[in-house]
Amino acid sequence: MTQTAQISPVARQNSSESHEPNALSKPPSPPQQNAAPSLLGVRDVIGPIMIGPSSSHTAGALRIASMTLKLLAAAPVRVEFYLYGSFAHTYHGHGTDRALLGGMLGFGADDVRIRDSFALAQERGLAFEFIAVPDVDTPHPNTVDVHVIDENGVETWVRGESIGGGAAQIRSINGVEVLLGGQYHSIVIKQKDVKGVLAHIAQKLSDFDINIATTRLFRERKGDIAYTVMETDDAINEDILLAIGDYPDILSVSLLPSDRSEDTHAPRSAEELAAEGLEPTGFGIDLTAEEATSLFEQLDFASGEELLSFCEKEHMPLSDAICRRERCLLASCGLAVDDTKRYLSEALRVMRASVDEALSNPRTSMGGLIGGEAQQARTYAEKTDSLADPLLAHAITYALAVLETNASMGKIVAAPTAGASGVLPAVLFALQEAHGLSDAQLERGLANAAAIGMLIMRNATVSGAEGGCQAEVGTASAMAASAAVELLGGTPQQCLAAAATALTGLMGLVCDPIGGLVEAPCQKRNATGAANALVAAQMALANISNLINFDETVWALYAVGRSLPFELRESALGGLAATPSACVLCAKCS
Repeated sequence: MTQTAQISPVARQNSSESHEPNALSKPPSPPQQNAAPSLLGVRDVIGPIMIGPSSSHTAGALRIASMTLKLLAAAPVRVEFYLYGSFAHTYHGHGTDRALLGGMLGFGADDVRIRDSFALAQERGLAFEFIAVPDVDTPHPNTVDVHVIDENGVETWVRGESIGGGAAQIRSINGVEVLLGGQYHSIVIKQKDVKGVLAHIAQKLSDFDINIATTRLFRERKGDIAYTVMETDDAINEDILLAIGDYPDILSVSLLPSDRSEDTHAPRSAEELAAEGLEPTGFGIDLTAEEATSLFEQLDFASGEELLSFCEKEHMPLSDAICRRERCLLASCGLAVDDTKRYLSEALRVMRASVDEALSNPRTSMGGLIGGEAQQARTYAEKTDSLADPLLAHAITYALAVLETNASMGKIVAAPTAGASGVLPAVLFALQEAHGLSDAQLERGLANAAAIGMLIMRNATVSGAEGGCQAEVGTASAMAASAAVELLGGTPQQCLAAAATALTGLMGLVCDPIGGLVEAPCQKRNATGAANALVAAQMALANISNLINFDETVWALYAVGRSLPFELRESALGGLAATPSACVLCAKCS
């Protein structure tokens, strides 16, 4: 498990690439990392349900390794991980190493065995090594090259990027540039670049009545080895893969199931629900798959302006609009049952448990920097001379609690990230106690928050490594502010105003985790984000208008994030992380 500064063959090939210049002289283009940003769903924002401490560095890293595992034809016996950018600087403190190894062992993002992945890999005879390469530029700051040798002696190189909120994508396989985002079912075919192969693949899929969503051929040179990636709306079984592989110029066929089908909390079919004695329930309206697919384009809101226009025209809150969109999205992906309400209920349950765990059983965090603060905050709030009123005091306490659970590798809900997972539950549960809200109302609050988070993910970023803490806690605060407004009877316009105000309040917030740990100052910034959300909601409900609307505020968030130097974007090299006291706490600085 050495950590020497070597450079993988993939990195050498791309080492001339550099980050885009930091400039605010013209609007930066929206992020293009996501292969299909319009396919973002509620579960992509309120989720994943995962083991902490970081959605980008833990869940996203695990996703890269998991996709790599599915590309292999045989079980891995040795794996090397070459870590770049933010990964290289913070991988140990964020649990990236445990998560990458967990993915190669086949664990899901919410599997508690991730904590013990080193020991479990050794038990299974999987040799592993982590190699930090901090001085090589890559297009994305959360980049890893995975070098695997399987039990047949076959070597595979995969480059992956964790793009925020637990999402990830594969950018190269064995040196050939590809793009695999995981939102569709993806068939990855390694082939000779000769005539007839694509026709064979398409014919076999047609024989099995499989609808092809996209087809892309990736190659370095004409006539050499190539990769065809076909994304399908329909699930793929082993018979289909065998039929495709039965061709002399096809070398291997792999399946990467859709994120929505392999997530532990993915939508379930009517048959699966019936087997558990459950009835399918959901928000929105009942639609056939054909109707939903045609409606999805109308409901695929690309901006706050589009979402607001729809809500005002249909006289519905943000929560209903986004759940109607979700219904269409699920149906267009071949899922006839909408269990969004059930998923949000489960997310709310995990959120509540993540609060209760830290308050009832305080534990020192993985890095030892925090632990017990939530209980201290609750004790002080119960005093008669407490500074804050109960609503704010409870919000502060709950935000601190969730981050304690997260930092001890407990189970949390990334909303939209693990590093910002305390803000939304803190505001929701504090409002519930202050205003007597039901869990069903809080579920609608989660849906409302998903609408705001989805727009920011689509038009900016929620990754601290790309946009600083403003992208994580700032987005979470905007989500919570909007949810609070709807829960207290505000209009869709007021919801967007509150979200914009919340983003404004935290604009420019840097990401400077001490020791590379999602502990300090992350925990206190979650509490600040919760308070900021309540302030923004109060102003919006008072009809205090904004000079800059939501969409332009999101643009500014992205522009500011691009202008932040690397040291202030989750590298643990700047801000509070670079102070003398932080260096005393940080083993790599001492």
